[in-house]
Amino acid sequence: MAGLILVAASGLAREVLAATRASDSAHVVGFLDDDPARAGETIDGIPVLGRISDATAYPTESFVLCAGQGAARERIALLLAGLGIGSVRYASVVDGSAVVSEGSTLGAGCILLANVVLTAGVRLGSHVVAMPGVVFTHDDEVDDYATLAAGAALGGGVHIGRGAYLGMNSSVRQKVSVGAGAVVGMGAAVLSDVPDGETWAGVPAHPLSGRPGLPGNNSTDGRH
Repeated sequence: MAGLILVAASGLAREVLAATRASDSAHVVGFLDDDPARAGETIDGIPVLGRISDATAYPTESFVLCAGQGAARERIALLLAGLGIGSVRYASVVDGSAVVSEGSTLGAGCILLANVVLTAGVRLGSHVVAMPGVVFTHDDEVDDYATLAAGAALGGGVHIGRGAYLGMNSSVRQKVSVGAGAVVGMGAAVLSDVPDGETWAGVPAHPLSGRPGLPGNNSTDGRH
């Protein structure tokens, strides 16, 4: 069984650990985290092995980036790349209840939690996180480091940009794009394209001016 190290001892990491245990798909060796207070800690029976820079001490294990924020996952990936750890060292974790259709593709290090569905021709980039109950429909394309919170749903042909965040139970109309680094609020219904870096909320979703952050990229989802 493959040895797996979860990078960032977060709430998301605990969910990933639970998914691996439920499916018996990988053996989690431990966590790496830069919080000095976590050194030597045991989380759900698994030890915190050290700092993220200690990844080089584990040449045969695979890694999963478990920071809740896409921007944080990207920073960690850059740090590990500087240590010589590239995409071939990342494992994807797919809960046993998730449905990934033939013809759909996952990039390195994706996390798909319980009851996630990829219907047909879905393409996920690297280090995409889909929380429980997320639905991707035909021909959706999701760029690296995007995060979709529980219950988010995409119509067909949707494009989600790099590092974007979709809040719980939000939905995106078919053939609509959500830009890189954009944030979509909980329960929002996105009917038109969301530009890069903007925060939209409501039904129908609309831009929020002077509001620097909804749950997601500012880490209010409890998984930081």
